[in-house]
Amino acid sequence: MKIRTASHMKADRSMTTKPSGSPYILELLPPDISAYRNGNSGIEYITTFDSGKPGPHVMVNAVTHGNELCGAIAVDRLFKMGVRPIRGKLSLAFANVAAFQTFNPSLPHASRFIDEDFNRVWTPAVLDGSRQSVELMRARAMRPIIDQIDFLLDIHSMHDPHGPVMISGPLDKGIELSKQTGVPEFIVADAGHANGTRMRDYGGFGDPASHKAALLVECGQHWERASEVLAWQTIWRFLFAVHVVERALAESQIESVRPPRQKVVRVTEAVIANDKDFKFAKGLKGLSIVPKRGDLIALDGGKPVPAPYDNCVLIMPTMIHVKPGLTAVRLGRLE
Repeated sequence: MKIRTASHMKADRSMTTKPSGSPYILELLPPDISAYRNGNSGIEYITTFDSGKPGPHVMVNAVTHGNELCGAIAVDRLFKMGVRPIRGKLSLAFANVAAFQTFNPSLPHASRFIDEDFNRVWTPAVLDGSRQSVELMRARAMRPIIDQIDFLLDIHSMHDPHGPVMISGPLDKGIELSKQTGVPEFIVADAGHANGTRMRDYGGFGDPASHKAALLVECGQHWERASEVLAWQTIWRFLFAVHVVERALAESQIESVRPPRQKVVRVTEAVIANDKDFKFAKGLKGLSIVPKRGDLIALDGGKPVPAPYDNCVLIMPTMIHVKPGLTAVRLGRLE
């Protein structure tokens, strides 16, 4: 197999484009994934490669949300490289394909999902229930193989410009796997979302007694080229961390520059906007560290929102069009 290095990959990236009538500049465009529809797993758009040797079943998953392109580009590359596991099994998956196929560069946010967020339905009660949606149908179809997975990497990107973060979940095993992967710099330990359960928290992934572990990487803003670079680096470091690819192959793809030392941020609370006039303090953005308790984070209709403790980290703030009653930012304690 001819190995393509990380530097060779850079030539494959999509050209920057600004669709007519769109306020967004897209540095990435969706790849054609139609060739992967049939797969070999019995589930559309999921292909499993079996080494024939004992080892974990590992999955790299893309397009949990249909407008998150960096994962689709990266998984497409894995297929084209002909990557195979040296032990255990490796599954490559595209999740919410129905939403992904509706992607329109002129309305790039519109394809996040069809009926509901695919990443909020992952509990047995919901999956076994009677409610119907495009996303639930897909989750139910994927569930048998997700039940088999030992280590999952779920690749995402973000609405607003924001530095990459690894969402480890609240358990030590997720934090440890994040550290073994080694990127990105910030590891966010959280308990998930109040309005539904993510795939990375499903089943054994969220059970402290299980050996299974899952990571969710937020690679950066949806259509920035940097998100594609981070997705690629994370995949190779993850695959090497779980020992399913050869060292030489992984090293040929991993950038030689030593990444920053990782920081663990424990999410403590969410700030809910009470007023449409919600404004963050000047200079603050995603991953800003507010140094002192009581320092200003934002003004909510003119009312100060202070930092609840020293070294308070802003996680995925909504910088534009904050809506009353919804989360404006999550706050985390730097450990």
